[in-house]
Amino acid sequence: MRNQWIHLYSGYVTVKVSGKGLERFINALTRSDILIWNVKRHGTAAVTFQISLEDIHNLRHEARNSDCKIEFLARTGLPFLMKRLLKNSGFLIGGGTFLVIVFLLSNMIWGIEIKGADPATEYEIRKQLDEIGVKKGKLQFLVDDPESIQRKITNGVSSITWIGVEVQGTTYHLQVVEKNEPEKPEQFGPQNLLATKKAVIVDMFVEEGQPVVSVNDHVKPGQLLVSGQIGKEGEEKSVSAKGEIFGETWYKSQVVLPLKSNFKVFNGNEEEKHFIKVGDMSIPIWGFGKVSYPDFEKEKNEKQFKFLKWKLPIHYVHDTYRESEDITRVYTKEEAIDVAKEMARKDIKNLLPEDATIKGENVLHHRIQNGKVYLSMHFQVIENIAKAYPIIQGESE
Repeated sequence: MRNQWIHLYSGYVTVKVSGKGLERFINALTRSDILIWNVKRHGTAAVTFQISLEDIHNLRHEARNSDCKIEFLARTGLPFLMKRLLKNSGFLIGGGTFLVIVFLLSNMIWGIEIKGADPATEYEIRKQLDEIGVKKGKLQFLVDDPESIQRKITNGVSSITWIGVEVQGTTYHLQVVEKNEPEKPEQFGPQNLLATKKAVIVDMFVEEGQPVVSVNDHVKPGQLLVSGQIGKEGEEKSVSAKGEIFGETWYKSQVVLPLKSNFKVFNGNEEEKHFIKVGDMSIPIWGFGKVSYPDFEKEKNEKQFKFLKWKLPIHYVHDTYRESEDITRVYTKEEAIDVAKEMARKDIKNLLPEDATIKGENVLHHRIQNGKVYLSMHFQVIENIAKAYPIIQGESE
């Protein structure tokens, strides 16, 4: 089997020898160390065998010294195949070029469809797509994956709440959900406005209903603020109380911050490596050798090649190695207190509705213990404390 593969690579010829003295001719080839195989006799005056391409010259020399006639019946092996390919190189180049063109066209972006967005939002999305390189005619394996595209568009276009990105063949489909302010559902039936938390009333705007509290009044959770019962005694009627009651409320936030902390940061250095992956085998095409950074984080981006509608078992892999380094951050006591205050403000803002404002703040106490700052802050907040509750029939104020 091994010799057969060697002969295929080097090439061999099937030879027919006819005439007198066939045995003497075969013996002469053997004495000259000319290897032949598959020797077959055809009658009494002919024999066929196979001989390697490199021994053809010696075969001709031995044939001149005999009365035998030689004919070449078949030529087999890589050298003859390459010769035929070169002879038909025009067809080979044309066929190869066609396959390459079809392959590239199968992996290009030929359509971008956006659904669920109005014209202005769609314009912003297409502008953002151009900035990140997602455009018609671009090779798919050179652009970000759908998850990265979705994240970048969501961060770059403020008018959308969510966007889904799906690749179907050579078309990118984007489904958009815009940030539309939901219409407040119309209230049916009578209702009161009650306090949601302890507060001091600072401002009131009553659209419908009878106020039962005034500015500077102290209220408790569940206390009636605006009644849905209006009219003179004996002529009352129930309405849907509406309005906003702003009160001063109080919050407390506690923060613990270490004076010394260790963390990793990227220093801006990065290396890229590109591979063609076939099954479990990766073939490097750019970026050779080991990563030169002692400490790094790896980001992997893998795209599968396609040919027309079929997915090929071949992937393009793009690895990015970002160098990271350990940083030790040390705060002074004053710096740590300022940072802790800012952390406390962020914590409170995350708890408050959008229309709430912080009126004032005060540090209740702070201390340094075991290398950490312990800080407690008090906040005065102005917010709408009214919430609607339906009036149950027969309920008395």
